[in-house]
Amino acid sequence: MKPLDLWFRFICSLSVIFLSVSGFYLPGLAPVSFCEEDKKTGDCQSEIQLFVNRLDSVESVLPYEYDVFDFCQDEEEKRPSENLGQVLFGERIETSPYRFTFKKDEACQKVCTKSYDTAKLEDKANLDFLKRGMQLNYQHHWIVDNMPVTWCYDVEDNQKYCNPGFPIGCLVTAEGRPKDACVINSEFNKKNTFYVFNHVDITITYHSGEHENWNGARLVSARLEPKSVKHSSENSQTCQGPPMEIPGEFSSNLNLTYSYSVTFESTDLIKWASRWDYILVSMPHTNIQWFSIMNSLVIVLFLSGMVAMIMLRTLHKDIARYNQVDQEDAQEESGWKQVHGDVFRPPQKGMLLSVFLGQGTQIFIMTFITLFLACLGFLSPANRGALMTCAVVLWVLLGTPAGYVSARLYKSFGGEKWKTSVFLTALLCPGIVFADFFLMNLILWVEGSSAAIPFGTLVAVLGLWFGISVPLTFVGAYFGFKKPVIEHPVRTNQIPRQIPEQSFFTKPVPGIIMGGILPFGCIFIQLFFILNSIWSHQMYYMFGFLFLVFIILVITCSEATILLCYFHLCAEDYHWWWRSFLTSGFTAVYLFVYAIHYFFSKLQIQGAASTILYFGYTMIMVLIFFLFTGTIGFFACFWFVHKIYSVVKVD
Repeated sequence: MKPLDLWFRFICSLSVIFLSVSGFYLPGLAPVSFCEEDKKTGDCQSEIQLFVNRLDSVESVLPYEYDVFDFCQDEEEKRPSENLGQVLFGERIETSPYRFTFKKDEACQKVCTKSYDTAKLEDKANLDFLKRGMQLNYQHHWIVDNMPVTWCYDVEDNQKYCNPGFPIGCLVTAEGRPKDACVINSEFNKKNTFYVFNHVDITITYHSGEHENWNGARLVSARLEPKSVKHSSENSQTCQGPPMEIPGEFSSNLNLTYSYSVTFESTDLIKWASRWDYILVSMPHTNIQWFSIMNSLVIVLFLSGMVAMIMLRTLHKDIARYNQVDQEDAQEESGWKQVHGDVFRPPQKGMLLSVFLGQGTQIFIMTFITLFLACLGFLSPANRGALMTCAVVLWVLLGTPAGYVSARLYKSFGGEKWKTSVFLTALLCPGIVFADFFLMNLILWVEGSSAAIPFGTLVAVLGLWFGISVPLTFVGAYFGFKKPVIEHPVRTNQIPRQIPEQSFFTKPVPGIIMGGILPFGCIFIQLFFILNSIWSHQMYYMFGFLFLVFIILVITCSEATILLCYFHLCAEDYHWWWRSFLTSGFTAVYLFVYAIHYFFSKLQIQGAASTILYFGYTMIMVLIFFLFTGTIGFFACFWFVHKIYSVVKVD
């Protein structure tokens, strides 16, 4: 077995083992037992309900609900309760007319027939929307027993990829070029024609439960193969024949019949706890991710060790020299000791800096706890929306640290407008994010996308913000202002020292630009997979690797900022407050540049609305990452400056 498979199985099994030993399951993740209809008891059920989720596309940022397309509808439509994360991500799960009975194979069962009359404008609009969905390669996402129904097919190097979605259909262009899924069948060859996948062959695999301590069987996989079939008759279904063609020009009436076949297979080789393995292991670039991340970690750790060694040796010599020199020689001495009377002089715009640092602290703690819980398996892909829900709830509850840090720093800067400071801490950065999010939501509303947040949810988010987060920020600020001013190891002179002329590399802008390179170098590989999961709708599950990269990012931001701060202090430039924040915070600028590169090189997004949405959401990510990395750099530099000036003798 490959090292990747061993590692993946180990990571995925940790939470299952933990929960099994503890004797409970996470909400919504408990196994369901199935049995045949004549053996149905209270412990198992025979009916298998297929749920449908929103449809999305790699060529558009706009997802749509299943009902928006003219597919077969469930007469008794029910929607399971969705958590906050699912709503914010635009997931819209509902029941479908596809229902199966356990271990009852069915062949070519009709679901419904949709008729399109050329004389009816509504039919023309519905068919045009369906064709638009096929042209943009919109994908179905079906769910059985809280598990995606996958379409598995061969890719390069004899690998099999299991896609948790399958297309509505495909298009052969007017030039005769087959697009997307049309390449799988040579019969899809008529120019300017759409081929709709109106039939699916579903295979459901189950673990029989024999020699196990549970009753009934458990489903371990659900796969399908989409087909395009022109049914010969509405009543006698054969599901064999030529593909179902929809001409580019709607010139004659059309009947479109949807059907399915289902078969059940038994295997006791797959455990219920590892039933997601075949999906995640088959995802593309997994091996690339494994080796690239390990390579990146080794390089970054090596560079971090080198930086730490240089800093420790150089600083040790500096401190020893400064503490041994007599007073007369000290007058001619140059270096970081000479700015001891100005190094803790309060910065300009100190209120804004303290506000940014308060919000950055809130984001840092939120990220750390979220990733830690994800590593334990509490936020796995099976627990839909849990990651976003956890992040939002933690952000709301962590208003107190934000207020406390902002208030303590603002007080140490000598600020007096404490009310303004607290209000800005509670409202400035969250307000920018909410305003951006609201504008993006308006676009989604106009486009009729399922990702548009309902008005009630927006009110609920505002309630969490103003009802919980803002009061907690005020509580934190109260305790922060009650604390005494942070004591610095040296006194600040009344008259500012003149800063000598700086070389090119010790000027602020070049130092800030260089400071973000190393931190970005340790995250860009993970960034590719994160962007893939967001915009290319691929599952992200390597939270163990992500947590390691998070730790490496913290170390790298800290050391890069400390190193540049030391060089600037040696050049007798004591304006380090804002520079330390912006040096590591500039990593966010590289993030934005990479997002632009990713948009033009990896995505095929079409339309002005999708482009605006992409960059609108990217700006939210960039702002959050800017506060996050800037805060890490500032506090590392703050600790460093305090440390070096506390161990040197100053007369």
